[in-house]
Amino acid sequence: MGAPADFQNSIYLQGLGDVVPALPTDLTKLEGLAERSLSERAFGYVAGSAGSEATARANRAAFDRWRIVPRMLRNVTHRDLSVQVLGTDMPSPVLLGPIGVLSIVHPDGEPAVARAAAAEGVPMVLSTASSHSIEDVAEANGGGPRWYQLYWPKNRDLAVSFLERAKAAGYSVLVVTLDTFTLAWRPRDLDQAYLPFLRGIGVANYVSDPVFQSMVGGGPITEANWDQAVLHWVATFGNPALTWDDLIFLREHWDGPIALKGIQHPDDARRAVDAGMDGVIVSNHGGRQVDGAVASLDALPGVVDAVRDQATVLFDSGIRTGSDIAKALALGAKAVLVARPYAYGLALAGEAGVQHVLRCLQAELELTLALSGFTRPDELNPEVLMRS
Repeated sequence: MGAPADFQNSIYLQGLGDVVPALPTDLTKLEGLAERSLSERAFGYVAGSAGSEATARANRAAFDRWRIVPRMLRNVTHRDLSVQVLGTDMPSPVLLGPIGVLSIVHPDGEPAVARAAAAEGVPMVLSTASSHSIEDVAEANGGGPRWYQLYWPKNRDLAVSFLERAKAAGYSVLVVTLDTFTLAWRPRDLDQAYLPFLRGIGVANYVSDPVFQSMVGGGPITEANWDQAVLHWVATFGNPALTWDDLIFLREHWDGPIALKGIQHPDDARRAVDAGMDGVIVSNHGGRQVDGAVASLDALPGVVDAVRDQATVLFDSGIRTGSDIAKALALGAKAVLVARPYAYGLALAGEAGVQHVLRCLQAELELTLALSGFTRPDELNPEVLMRS
């Protein structure tokens, strides 16, 4: 596999034959194209955020408040974006973050994402709310690196079953989403009276699980007991009673690295360290949970200072470009999770669309580093940036 920046050269060379990319290389344009391609309900579910969507806007505005200060004459001939994060070797500090119900944007859904991720060697984080089972997505991912994201259900036996299935299927890191023990007030979905789970979308890991099946009466979920299964999903999804003490339960049932997703306050980051967690992911769920919340990038430096070297800090929420990634790395993140852009790529061109997004992001990141005077992600620090 060549350097990520070679993708730029391949585009120009194809242009000699009057071949242009099928999708824009400015990934900020994908959202508008996806809106025209998808149904109003599907697009609203992916693009929408909580309340007035102020948090989603704040996520993007936070990146504009930081400016990269390029340095010159630093010999950037040889570049290397590779990193190791929570025991996973990665070609760049980029992961595909967990997004559920992807079959609403493309019929191939999560398996298409898994194949694209494997082709680029980029880790995929599979959502509990997947349209396809843990096992089916692992099969599509083949030898690619993969992590599993847990929406912690009320039923402890079901949680254990999810973890055991993920471990058996080769998922190496557990990502536990803390901020979605209940769904937020999301007007785009409410105005369409649309929740895909109630239509049987995004519940594949539940209906394929033996523990969940036993809750519904035993045996496979069929059309005859489908309505009952959906009611059980409603009853078991999310657990608002969880506390920091419950993290012991995770350690008892997962022997690999664990990262907590949804950390925004330095004190919560310290508690994660005290609980023996291996990583924290600074995230506000892309603005989907609390309207008017702090932008993830604004929360990042405080979490990094609180954690220091005691746990790995990753970043999520608002990444759209390679320069966004560079800014998050400079402020202390070890790697970033990208979400909506690859969902739009999937909507527009399936597996090839996801691969396009990954190639663009990694190429732009490499070029941004080189043109700023750096050759590796670990050379970035806050001194690279200036407040706008």
